[in-house]
Amino acid sequence: MTIVKSTRHIYCICMMTRVDPIESVETATARGARAIVIGAGLGGLAAAMRLGAKGYRVTVIDKLDVPGGRGSAIWQDGHRFDLGPTIVTVPQLYRALWEACGRDFDADVSLQPLDPFYEIRWPDGTRFVAQQDTDKLRAEVAKLAPGDVKGFDKFLKDSSKRYWFGFEDLGRRSMHELWELIKVLPTFARLRADRSVYAHAASRVKDEKLRMALSFHPLFIGGDPLHVTSMYILVAYLEKEFGVHYAMGGLAAMAKAMGRVIEDQGGTLLMDTEVDEIVVRDGAVTGVKLSSGLEMGADVVVSNADSGHTYTQLLRNHKKRRWTPAKLKSTRYSMSLFVWYFGTKGTRGMWPDVGHHTILNGPRYTGLLKDIFIKGKLCDDMSLYVHRPSVTDPSAAPEGDDTFYVLSPVPHLGHDNGVDWAAEEPKYKAKMLKVLEEQMLPGLGDKISTEVVFTPETFRDRYLSPLGAGFSIEPRILQSAWFRPHNVSEEVKGLYLVGAGTHPGAGVPGVISTAEVLSTLVPDAETVR
Repeated sequence: MTIVKSTRHIYCICMMTRVDPIESVETATARGARAIVIGAGLGGLAAAMRLGAKGYRVTVIDKLDVPGGRGSAIWQDGHRFDLGPTIVTVPQLYRALWEACGRDFDADVSLQPLDPFYEIRWPDGTRFVAQQDTDKLRAEVAKLAPGDVKGFDKFLKDSSKRYWFGFEDLGRRSMHELWELIKVLPTFARLRADRSVYAHAASRVKDEKLRMALSFHPLFIGGDPLHVTSMYILVAYLEKEFGVHYAMGGLAAMAKAMGRVIEDQGGTLLMDTEVDEIVVRDGAVTGVKLSSGLEMGADVVVSNADSGHTYTQLLRNHKKRRWTPAKLKSTRYSMSLFVWYFGTKGTRGMWPDVGHHTILNGPRYTGLLKDIFIKGKLCDDMSLYVHRPSVTDPSAAPEGDDTFYVLSPVPHLGHDNGVDWAAEEPKYKAKMLKVLEEQMLPGLGDKISTEVVFTPETFRDRYLSPLGAGFSIEPRILQSAWFRPHNVSEEVKGLYLVGAGTHPGAGVPGVISTAEVLSTLVPDAETVR
């Protein structure tokens, strides 16, 4: 991998690799099939690895200065802030990806199992500890809601069925043909895919706190538990069966490891470089045009940019048949996020009951969800996800200190709610601090030594995410499988899509799976002419 930090060096790289940056597809093919991947997020990096394994000469282009996209990190004052995903589940997916490239995942990435997985807390002091051991987990349920243990057992069985169908079957093959959807409709009906995650939990258990504990997971992939299809209860099985892990060094370390694999395949990463447009001639991609005006030729283009951005901006000069501006305007996007990253001084021994992952509930659950997703209302009360990686990975903070990130789901920018985030940021952060100090981290305000804040506007500008959505298109039933943007574009020949906004969907396992699906659709490099 040749990492290039700006477009002014592209000509140097092209000379080193004997590639004309504006050569035609015909010339590029004669020198070996070439692929361009737009975006160095985890989906784009996985796609580049898969394409490299198929014999392509791959160039990955990203506007950020480091690979990883939402899975990258910021280093500030000795603290590493993991910007997005914080856990690794279904580790066999990554091992299969590395194996496809002739590599050993465990030699490149160190996974640390976490058990317990996380703790859920409520304002009245009630706690629920999610963990892998079945008996211990049932004991937690019995402590919270003694009458719901049998219902919980049924929920776990339901989760298993949906995992094997929804993840291992549908999630690992292309759904771009309508017939593929028609064939599975009876199974969707039998598994009540029309029912929401929350509604399914409510059908099995009566306690409202336990209903929350069994239904909140879609929030980690941008979905409203009150509306996301119940297929996503598969997460409960996925976590329990394969465990929850942390990649030492954060997901940014995994992204770097993916880059090293691409390096060994002869690939190139162009960082600080933005793609302005996908170039189309005679109905087929011929490459991309950069914001500098430079064109780069390719046989295959894979977009790891948000699917909405791909179709509205990168293909703005090409007429669309399905993903028209009107259709995308009517698409429901995930909520956005307010994320406060901060470092604390001399706190490594403080707050001993605060572990790696904590979900801190506000006084409302369903009401808050409706305000965020439906009404688009920014509320005074909030539920928070608190990440404290330094208890597992000392490299995340200076010795004796801690690194945190605290995330609050908030409405995306598409709601007419009058929120001015420049003015709101300090106010909302103050509300978060009050909740944290009162319920979890007393004296926190005096210990903060450095900080970074992401608002919905950051997600819009940093990741080019439509409406500042945190997780692209919301995974509702009519925005999943065939209804979701396909991995092979029906708009342009030679264009493919990966990432959270495509099939099989959001979440790191889903994103990695988009690249696996891609590999079944793109022809081997030696067959491209």
